[in-house]
Amino acid sequence: MSGRGITAHTADVVLRRLRAFRAVSDEAAAKLEQAVRGHVVLASAGQELAAEGDAAVTIRMMLTGWAVRYKTLEDGRRQIVNLALPGDTCDAQIYLVKRLDHSIAALTPVSYAELDRERFESLIACDRKLAEAFWCETLSNAAIQREWTLNLGRRDAYERVAHLLCEVMTRLRAVGLVDGDSCAFPITQMDLADATGLSVVHVNRTLQELRSAGLIVLRDRTLTVPDLDALMETALFTPDYLHYLSPD
Repeated sequence: MSGRGITAHTADVVLRRLRAFRAVSDEAAAKLEQAVRGHVVLASAGQELAAEGDAAVTIRMMLTGWAVRYKTLEDGRRQIVNLALPGDTCDAQIYLVKRLDHSIAALTPVSYAELDRERFESLIACDRKLAEAFWCETLSNAAIQREWTLNLGRRDAYERVAHLLCEVMTRLRAVGLVDGDSCAFPITQMDLADATGLSVVHVNRTLQELRSAGLIVLRDRTLTVPDLDALMETALFTPDYLHYLSPD
């Protein structure tokens, strides 16, 4: 579904994410907005945005809503390999390979910009800092995959779930989508199980333990973390792997 009516400050959340990596100028920001305008697509919750094996010709920039990137086995078992949150690009240099090696599906209603190679390369050619920001985001995404591998291989269930919650809160804060100590959290326990390699029963029990410890509140698709430092300590979480610029 086209979202051509979405034009006012369409790329703001993408710009906030890119500025987490590099000081993108206002002139480059205007060119980003111009590139995105008129190329917005809307999708409903549960809709597949891309399938493993599709031709890798489109750069997708998430504007609103949440999606997951995942792989499945032949018998239907699914592993979520990353969350696609507002501001994320999936993936900036994807056109350099022939086909997608994973699928992307909307968790909630989403809007995202679709840029082809010519339009994207024209955009990054206009400004070195903007191009660097997209490359930094690619490197950050690779680092996230390494951290998720560590999660699956070495952290226990309690640390694993807590770490994912810390990452979500940190990534959303970078794009201005945390309100105080709360953020949207539209992920089901089944999604959490597919992201952490746990059973749904184990995820449920772990969330209850985190609640009982006073570390989180989950209510009405909203996550509240009263003491993020305490949750980070529990999760053995440090945000360094996200490679965000240090605050001045």
